Parts: sequence; C-alpha cells; structure tokens
Amino acid sequence: MSDRPQPGRLVWETSPQDGRLAAEGDWTLAGFEALRREAAGVAAAEVATLDVSRIGALDTAGAALLVDLVGAERLPALIEAGPPLAPARRALLDTVIQAENQVQRAAPAAARRPGAEMLGRIGWAAEQMWRHAVDQCGFIGLTLERFVRGLVRPRSWRITATVAQIEQVGLDAVPIIALLTFLVGAVVAFLGATVLQEFGAAIYTVNLVGFAFLREFAVLLTAILMAGRTASAFTAQIGSMKANEEIDALRALGLNPIDMLVLPRVLAMMVSLPILTFMSMLTGIAGGMLVCAWSLEIPPSLFLSTLHESLGVRHFYVGMAKAPILAFVIAVIGCLEGFKVSGSAQSVGEHTTSSVVQSIFMVILIDALAALFCMEMGW
Repeated sequence: MSDRPQPGRLVWETSPQDGRLAAEGDWTLAGFEALRREAAGVAAAEVATLDVSRIGALDTAGAALLVDLVGAERLPALIEAGPPLAPARRALLDTVIQAENQVQRAAPAAARRPGAEMLGRIGWAAEQMWRHAVDQCGFIGLTLERFVRGLVRPRSWRITATVAQIEQVGLDAVPIIALLTFLVGAVVAFLGATVLQEFGAAIYTVNLVGFAFLREFAVLLTAILMAGRTASAFTAQIGSMKANEEIDALRALGLNPIDMLVLPRVLAMMVSLPILTFMSMLTGIAGGMLVCAWSLEIPPSLFLSTLHESLGVRHFYVGMAKAPILAFVIAVIGCLEGFKVSGSAQSVGEHTTSSVVQSIFMVILIDALAALFCMEMGW
C-alpha cells in the first residue's frame, strides 16, 4: 500500500437500498470538510452495515465524523458486526463514542419559567440573609468573649489604638453630624409650623421638634451617618489588611486580630455614638428653635420653657439608651465584613458596600423594634 495520503470517501458496496456502506481512505482533519459534505448526503437510517476496516489514517476528527454519521448508539454495534479492527483504532473510536454520550447526557436544561425563577431568587436571598445573621451572631459572641477576657486582664487593652479610633470615629464626625441634624431640625420645625398654624396650634411645634429629636431623629440620623461613614471605613481598613496578608502576619506572631483590630473599634464606636447623639439632640433642637423664632415669632426663652414643661426626661433616656446598642451593631458589622474580604480590590469594594447596607438596615430595624417596645410599655 502506498504511504501517500488517500482522500477519504464513503462507498456503497452494492446499492444504497442494500444499506452496506464502507469507509475508505484517510479520515483525518486534512480532508474533514470534503468528508463532512459527503457524509451529509447519507441518511443514518439507510446504513445497515458499516465497514471501517478499509480506513487508512484515522484521527479524532474522522472518528467524530463517523459517530455523527450513524449515531453514538448504533456505531458500536455496527463495528462489532464488521471486520475486526486494530486495538488502537478501536480504542480511539470507543473514546470518541464515550465523549459523545457524555455530551448528550449533559444537554442544557430547559429554560425556567419566570415564576419559578423569581421564587428561586427569593429563596437564594433568604438563604443569604440567614447566613449573614448566623455569621453576625457568631462574630458578636466572639467579640464579647474577647471583651470579657480583657476585663479579667486590663493590661491587654490597647488604649492608644482606642483613643486614636475615638478621634477618627467621633471627633472628626462632629461637623457633618452637627450640620445635618441642625438642618433636619429646621425642616421639622418648618413642617410643624406649616401644618399646625392652620389649626392655631403653632406653639406645639416646640413639642414636635423636642419629641422627635429626643426620642428618634437624633440617634437615628447619627447612627445612619456613622453606618455610612465609619462602618465602611472599618471594612476598608480591615479588608485591605486581609488582602495584604497583614492579618495572617498578626496570627503568625501569636496576636489575636480581635484584640488588635476589633475591640478598639467597637469601644471607640460605643463611646463616640452616645456623645454624638447628645450633640445631635442639641443641634437639632437649636435648628428648630431658630425656625420658631424666625417664622413663628416664638422667642428662645419661651421655646426652652415650653420644651422643659411639656417633655419629660424619660424621652431623653429612651433616645440615649439606643445609642450604645446601635454603635455595637454598626462596629461589629463593619469589622466582620472586613474579615470576609477574599484578597482582591473588587472584594474590598463589594464588602464595603455590603457593610453599609447591612448597617443601615440593622439601625432602622432596631430603632423600629425599640419604638414598638417603648410604645407597648408606655414609655
């Protein structure tokens, strides 16, 4: 036999009606297009027997074409019924047949209906919320455990780091929080004046401003601002350290990352947020007092005396009692998301966004639950 390449072809041994087909020549990639066009003119149902012993050269492209010609299900039986093949050639055909069967079994699933897709996404979101809740509870427990250990060993406290965090968390946030709460107090007073003047009850604008800021607005606005400003900073700082493997270095030195990174931030937040909340109460009431003096001609002395007579000190206690709780939750969420960073800049950005969203959500949720509890208790 000549060693020169022989073009591959399909030959009917008698006539197509008898169904006896033979494959001859080289079935390789070089002549694939010509063989594919010839095979396209043969119907698989017409092939009763297939003789592949006359094939010269055979590669995976030619073997795949034979599989496509008669189908992966029928080709093994046709090979068995024909003349025997060399073991290497039979192994090649069996490998291609097996791969074709795997591809057919891995056919793409049918498109899901919109209703099922929506329910699936709701279920996935619920599962993610549950995982976040479990992670937060575990991290809160770990933080409290290290805090109790610190109470037993006061020398382990990182006073310098805590004071530095108080400066960044609390002192640097004073201008923006004071300005915002002052403006919101003015807006509340404007709304109260607009509505209550129609009923001849403009003096009750003082009650509205005082009640709103002592119980709700001061702590809520401050906590939301701290969630956006400080929780994101905590996540970015710890996340960058995680990406740079600095936290692994701390563990290698025998230092606990919770003691070094989390506790100073949590303590700084719990010290700063109540102080900022008290300042927000003062600036919010000052904004309302300014509007009352300008729009309703209520002098500051009358404003303060009315505020003193109509509002009890319990409203102040209710507002201040929520501040440490919200501070702890915000700080824990910000630090936890920082530890979840996987090591890339994109992961830092994603977890920073997640910490802000979760912190604001938890702030509003806790404030709403506290408001319902106080209402039921008559506080």
